[in-house]
Amino acid sequence: MKNILVPVGSSKNALSHLQYAVDFANAFNAKLFVVQVYNIYTKAGTMIKVDKIIERESLSYLNDLVSKLNTKNVDITVKVLKGNLIDTLELACKAASIDLILIEPRTNSVKEEVFLGKTSGRIIKQTQIPALIVPEGCKYKPVNNILFAVKSVVIKKDKALIPLISIKSHFKSIVNLLLVKTPYYNDGDFEVRKNLKSAIDSVTKTENATTFQGVLQHLQSFNPDMLCVVRRKRGFFTKKWENNVILKKDFSSNIPVLVLRVLK
Repeated sequence: MKNILVPVGSSKNALSHLQYAVDFANAFNAKLFVVQVYNIYTKAGTMIKVDKIIERESLSYLNDLVSKLNTKNVDITVKVLKGNLIDTLELACKAASIDLILIEPRTNSVKEEVFLGKTSGRIIKQTQIPALIVPEGCKYKPVNNILFAVKSVVIKKDKALIPLISIKSHFKSIVNLLLVKTPYYNDGDFEVRKNLKSAIDSVTKTENATTFQGVLQHLQSFNPDMLCVVRRKRGFFTKKWENNVILKKDFSSNIPVLVLRVLK
């Protein structure tokens, strides 16, 4: 894991989130890209050029945040990018060979009842970039225990496991695989093949309506430092992300959540 990207909004948690990102990048000797994406929606007939103003103010804001960090000699690149949020982030990640994107739950939302805001939700739902959701105020610490929850371990894209394997290898983490049998279960979904066997230390099987409910049932017994889930059409946050926002009453986490790209 050599390149990590952090999109920054205007939340009061931005500085704390960036410090976590620096500490995490330092552990992997990775380069950190701190970015802010903006777009301009002008009214018909409006001729005022505001791009340079927004770019200048955004860059000043990011540099001010970085100046307050304990950078620990981490190589940090600061960028302000213009364009559609998802398209721009995907292009930036491709250009910089990003291995992981670190996301704070609420980049702009100030509503206390919200766990994952609209912007963060869009990044998780609409991209295939591996992401780590870091809870507000979370302090960096080694990841000793990971709960990897899936409804199927049919893996056709080996690269999808790279973030999980990298974290396990670096921290010598214990990875507990939770296989959740849902109504969408297919024969072979629980067949753990060699491309995953070497990465896990234990297997637990459960039967629940959704992967999400399986995690709720078993999370306390595993007491992990990190939860790992997978993007898919009928995945961990089925329906909960229809509007890109997740409320705390539906899901909340006080540990980082690693979201892998689709496995199939």
